[in-house]
Amino acid sequence: MVSWRNRFLVLFDRMPLPLALCGADGGIGLANPAMGAEFGRTAGQLVGRNILEFFRPQASAQLDRITEALHLGRRSRYPLAVRWTADGAVCEGEGELMVDPVSEDTGGPPGLLVMLRRTDAARADADGPPAHRPPEVGPMAGRILALAAAGHTTAAIARTVGLTVDGVTYHLTQLSRRWRAPNRAALVARAYALGVLVPGRWPPVPAGDEDPPPTEGGTG
Repeated sequence: MVSWRNRFLVLFDRMPLPLALCGADGGIGLANPAMGAEFGRTAGQLVGRNILEFFRPQASAQLDRITEALHLGRRSRYPLAVRWTADGAVCEGEGELMVDPVSEDTGGPPGLLVMLRRTDAARADADGPPAHRPPEVGPMAGRILALAAAGHTTAAIARTVGLTVDGVTYHLTQLSRRWRAPNRAALVARAYALGVLVPGRWPPVPAGDEDPPPTEGGTG
């Protein structure tokens, strides 16, 4: 059992989709790096908080439906349309939480497996070329882009900003998809073209920052 639990935790951490395990009351018991990266935090910084501290339901009726289903002992999957804003972010995200009640057959209330599926990025792609839309980049993503532009490795970036390697990779992957950048060089070029990074500054600086991001000396 211990071996299977460890395998599950490794898989849970490596999943690119934002995931959290919560109690019936919404208290977060475990989150993966992808979920933490949505808010510019480590996964551990979400533990002990309530999931509804981070996500705002767009329709209270959906939340009431989930609450009623849990009370009646139902075990279906329930979607919850939500919005959220990362710490200090310029623009909020929009998506859907997929809530799956999971039971350990102990007679107590079920736990909740929560998976986030973003819908704002897909809709943005349909609106036209990224260069014609204002960038939607929070301060954490801006720091990561600046360090990537300076040539730092993913591991070095993770150490500098206080995220895991998977968390940094998640940020870079989400931006690459949103801006249709096929590789890191194209992603950095797009960041300059959109004004996310300040032209003519070295080390690279995110727009709105007076000082360059701290480094560890070298590119790791």
